[in-house]
Amino acid sequence: MCGIVITHEEGRISSIKGDTAHPLSRGYICPKATALQDIHNDPDRLRFPILKTAQGWERISWDNAFNEVAGHIRNLQAKYGFNSIATYAGNPTVHSLGTMLGWPMLVAALKTENNYSATSLDQLAHMLVSLKLYGNQLLLPVPDIDRTDFLLCVGANPIASNGSLMGAPDFKKKVQALRNRGGKLVVIDPRRTETAAIADQHHFIQPGTDALLLMAMINTLFREQLVRLGKTETFLRGVNFLRNCVAEFTPARVADRTGIPAEVIHELAIAFAAAPTAVVYGRVGTSTQAFGTLATWLINVLNILTGRLDTEGGVMFTRPAVDLVGLAMLAGKTGDFGLRRSRVRKLPAFSGEFPTSTLADEILTEGDGQIRALITCAGNPVLSAPNGTKLERALKALDYMVCIDFYLNETTQHANIILPPTGPLERSHYDLALNLLATHNYANYSPPLYQPLPDSRHDWQIMWELVRRIETKGPLGWAAAQAKHRLLSTLKPEGILDLLLRAGPYGVQLPGPQKLQKALVDALYKRLPANSLARTALDISAVSRSLSQSAGATGDLPQGLSLDALRKAPHGLDLGPLQPCLPERLATSGKLINIAPKTFLNEISKLQQALRKPATRSADVFTLIGRRQIRSNNSWMHNCHRLVKGREECIALMHPDDAKRLLIQTGDTIVVSSRVGEIQLPVRLTTDILPRVISIPHGWGHHRNGSQLEVAQAHPGVSINDITDDQYLDTLTGGAAFNGQQVTVSPLRAGDNIVRISDRRLELDEGH
Repeated sequence: MCGIVITHEEGRISSIKGDTAHPLSRGYICPKATALQDIHNDPDRLRFPILKTAQGWERISWDNAFNEVAGHIRNLQAKYGFNSIATYAGNPTVHSLGTMLGWPMLVAALKTENNYSATSLDQLAHMLVSLKLYGNQLLLPVPDIDRTDFLLCVGANPIASNGSLMGAPDFKKKVQALRNRGGKLVVIDPRRTETAAIADQHHFIQPGTDALLLMAMINTLFREQLVRLGKTETFLRGVNFLRNCVAEFTPARVADRTGIPAEVIHELAIAFAAAPTAVVYGRVGTSTQAFGTLATWLINVLNILTGRLDTEGGVMFTRPAVDLVGLAMLAGKTGDFGLRRSRVRKLPAFSGEFPTSTLADEILTEGDGQIRALITCAGNPVLSAPNGTKLERALKALDYMVCIDFYLNETTQHANIILPPTGPLERSHYDLALNLLATHNYANYSPPLYQPLPDSRHDWQIMWELVRRIETKGPLGWAAAQAKHRLLSTLKPEGILDLLLRAGPYGVQLPGPQKLQKALVDALYKRLPANSLARTALDISAVSRSLSQSAGATGDLPQGLSLDALRKAPHGLDLGPLQPCLPERLATSGKLINIAPKTFLNEISKLQQALRKPATRSADVFTLIGRRQIRSNNSWMHNCHRLVKGREECIALMHPDDAKRLLIQTGDTIVVSSRVGEIQLPVRLTTDILPRVISIPHGWGHHRNGSQLEVAQAHPGVSINDITDDQYLDTLTGGAAFNGQQVTVSPLRAGDNIVRISDRRLELDEGH
């Protein structure tokens, strides 16, 4: 997402700096970007296929590797059925153009219903809310931070993440610009995060109670008659019904549970509603908890009820050069929820994927439909999924495992074969996914910096070759697979990208005078039904009426966009600020928003029960929250020395009052335990965290035998997911609820008794 300038000579990189001419990042660069050279030169990075044998890992040829994988897959599916194979895609998947184009084809070729990904460990709540409110899982609202007067961050730390679902490089500079125009930043978080440290206000909140806070703010809006729907009033339904649903959740009623005084909640709601422009943004702190989906929906509701949806300075929607939102609508793939349930725990599927929290169950539980083999792509779920030790045990029980990855890490070490793709500097780059989340529309293409080594393979080459071999069944299947493979290999990802750019909203224009073009487009819009495929095709093309209106408001936008045009603009092209696009962009029936879908209303009754039940816990029990770090991107960049050097980063944060009670000092090693396991790590005392709350960073745990990551193993840390409970889930989706779990904490001293949490199943509302 950030533009970079790499200076190199004779194959050696001399510097990596931010690109000051990049339309989004404007010269900003995060520490992780400078580590790209470390990945390229990493002696631990795999370059060629390796096969696990009785003598250890051995290099084999690509042809043998493809035959090995395709043969095992076909045999297992012939014996146990299509669903005996499972897939898992990790977070880095969306950072590669080749994987974005290749992985869906491989999953489709396998014909399995057992698909998993990092989505259910991260942004599932956001995608489900977008599906239910706006009709498309990819139509994700983005804060218009560059024009807002009031930014309310709930459970989000953009300083560390650069915005995540709000692509905002150099967030600190954006906050300064916000202040310069008289605005302010307010943060709600159980910890004084890096973002909270620069905020105008920070309010501590008890973990897992964000839904209660948001309910009380919405209640205040109704009670004080501050609901202002603005432009959405004409296509919004369900507001009066919603009013009744929030009646019980007054600021006074939720104050004790959230830890935020009633008057502060009341004043915050009024200030938010009174601001000329405002936006509330929530991220993993709110979306990965027991009521994560409910809280995410309420964030959208708060924006809608105050007239902030689809308005400048509120939440808006991007219009990328490759319009994945429109393409999903055109293909009828806008998303689905609950059409299938997992075999063992009956958790709902979202858009063809089951929650990763139940992957281990599906492997370990015998019976029809049991997972016998797993194919992973760029993922390390042993460290990123809840109850990693259980998942590790499950991976050992598989009949067969294939990993498309260039590291031998804590997950891939369990594979029978590893197929390593080229590194990020050896392939071209275009952000298909992250452009959906940028705070400013732009397009940028980067050619590969280095030629790959002879006999290496790009990710798309690996996936498309596997597709060809898996689909080769019988003469007709062989002919069809060969034809498809030849076409794809001829186009390559760049050819497909070029077609998508030309067909996109900034692509090929109609021939003839502009007035004639406008008349033709107007006639087509009048004749075509709003939700027809032809109308959708118009909306995502360069003749889109909404795009033409945006161009008239902001000046001419690029036209005739193609890959060649992007190659001629190495710094990227500015496609303008976010623009209003509703209701045209909606994929709902009648292009209406139902603000109170039944899916979420059922969750309100669970929240009411949690509120009515007394919150009790023993003196030794803490509430666990995760932590993201600026120099750490999950687990997959810990083998870069420049990112792990310096003071130890994998430490727990604890309030001094708790430490005094437990006789703990900074630097002591503590034992943190849960129903599923325990970890030992050093602790740092700080008043930047609430009492009875403990924070541990995620992505660590490189002490496991079998991986080959020299730098990471020298800085192993411990994995928070060795103590996160895979039974503690988002009550609606079954997604991982990393925040708000209960753990016990004890000092580690010789001869001391260690207090551990009981083995009973924790109630979902305890600790709220």
